[in-house]
Order: sequence, then C-alpha cells, then structure tokens
Amino acid sequence: MSQNTINYLIHDRNARGHAQMGWLDSYHTFSFGSFYDPNRMGFRSLRVINDDRIAPGAGFPTHGHRDMEILTYVLEGAVEHKDSLGTGSVIRPGDAQIMSAGTGIAHSEFNPSPTEALHLLQIWIIPDKQGLTPRYEQKAFSLEEKRGKLRLIAAKDGRDGAVTIHQDVNLYTSILEDGDVVNYHVQPNRYAWLQIAQGIATLNGEELRAGDGVQITGEEQLEISTNIGAEILLFDLG
Repeated sequence: MSQNTINYLIHDRNARGHAQMGWLDSYHTFSFGSFYDPNRMGFRSLRVINDDRIAPGAGFPTHGHRDMEILTYVLEGAVEHKDSLGTGSVIRPGDAQIMSAGTGIAHSEFNPSPTEALHLLQIWIIPDKQGLTPRYEQKAFSLEEKRGKLRLIAAKDGRDGAVTIHQDVNLYTSILEDGDVVNYHVQPNRYAWLQIAQGIATLNGEELRAGDGVQITGEEQLEISTNIGAEILLFDLG
C-alpha cells in the first residue's frame, strides 16, 4: 500500500480528534464536536467513527437525533440502551445494533457496570432517505461466526441474518488470530473503509494498528492478516 497507489488513503490513528472529560475518553476518526478537519468529513455515506471509552456507571444522558443510521459496536464491557420507542436493551461484544433516527428519536447509552470500563465504536451512516420512521434492531453473532472470517452484520437488505440499514452499505466484522488471513474483493464502482478496532493487522503488506482507518477507492483485492491478533470492521460502500 505505497503512497503511489491511489486506491488507498490511510487515516492515521494519531491524527484523530480527541475529547476527554471525566467519564469519557473519545477519539474521532472524522470531524465531530469540537474537532474539525475539512479532509476528515466522512467517506461516502460513512460520517462518524468514534472510539469511546466510558467509565463505570457513566454514559450519555438522553439526547436526540434525526435522519441518521447509528450503530453501536461494543469491544469490551456492555451498554445499557434506552430510547423513546420504549426499547430497553443491553448491547454486548458480538452484538450488532442499529438505531434509525429518522424523523426523530431520543436515547441514552450508559455503562451499567459499577467496576468495568466500556469500550465501543459509535458509527453514524447517512441514510438514503430523510424522514424515515424511527426503528431499533439488535442481533447477536457468535465469536465462531467471526473468527478468521468476514461476517456480514449490517446490510441494506438484511440478508444472512444481518441487521437492516437504510443505505447501500455492507458492514463486515472479523476477529483474527495469529496466522489468520481474510480476503475481500472490492467490486468496480464500489468503495470500502477498513477500520482496525483492536490489535494489529496487515492490509496488502501495510501494518495497521488499532484506530487506523483506510479509505479504499476503486476496484481492489484486499488481503488482511495478523501475526498478533486483531478485530476489524470492513465497510463496503456504494
């Protein structure tokens, strides 16, 4: 993945925005809150990837959203979710969760543990239509489904047991152990984003670490491997 290869653009983890308050330590891949970078306004319909660590017993109080597809991907700990639809759930590692804000939804996200920290990725995707009916969906995927392979967890058509997202996006995740290799072909006229959630992975020979993101434009064959262990998210975008 040399700099001469125009299909790739690495978004270095050290160039992310950073917000820290007593209970929250958050890194922003794209412009968010007080962090603004005109070169980091999102990619295709992918608008936000926030890497959040939330202290025990703390969290985001009730607040509102409109016209956004919001996914919570838990890496460690658990999230207690409540919203104005009457949903009450706990999101754990392995779960795929999506909230379509649509015409308007209010929700809170808290770490219910009095002792354990919470680590999650908050992902926002711009929907293909405005004014949608708000909705919530959550499904669990076993470690075995993701170990050493790409598992589809969110898709526009909800195929293969994935949660449904109102956008032309296929979101895959994988948990890789030493020696694992996964391959993916980005089709013509498609785009991709690879996010390293945990650990260290190699993409076509380029080492990437937790927090790094790679913007991929144009048809490309991806080979993702690790010698240490990694958890990755791969977005296939229209």
